[in-house]
Amino acid sequence: MSFKFRGPNASSGMGVADHGKNAFLELKKKKVHRYVIFKIDEMKKEVVVEKTGSPAESFDDFTASLPENDCRYAVYDFDFVTSENCQKSKIFFVHWSPATSRIRAKMLYATSKDAFKRELDGFHYEIQATDPTEVDLEVLKDRAH
Repeated sequence: MSFKFRGPNASSGMGVADHGKNAFLELKKKKVHRYVIFKIDEMKKEVVVEKTGSPAESFDDFTASLPENDCRYAVYDFDFVTSENCQKSKIFFVHWSPATSRIRAKMLYATSKDAFKRELDGFHYEIQATDPTEVDLEVLKDRAH
């Protein structure tokens, strides 16, 4: 199977569609989105936006958007207050790969992850999650502080 690579930095794996890059920049710079869920479109041979969450959406809305039996990439903008009472924001990259997903999907997402991360620069932390307990709000809080 051959893959079409998009973008100057994509040396392996799937490239990111332009609207995916734009959605990430809107989250990162303009705070238009709380989160972005990405999926690999095997027909187009690229990573596309599946869903965006508005700034008003909660962490529970985000986790409910992750499919139970399929892999996804996700970016979550986590706002918190430090012990010094400063408002901060950290961007988490989540590689969602549930144990119940197909082996082919796990392999496809695993081999495309580095190219995806190169194209969307600006993550503070990465979480590899295989079940909901690994992408819990407490996990983000522990990582961000």
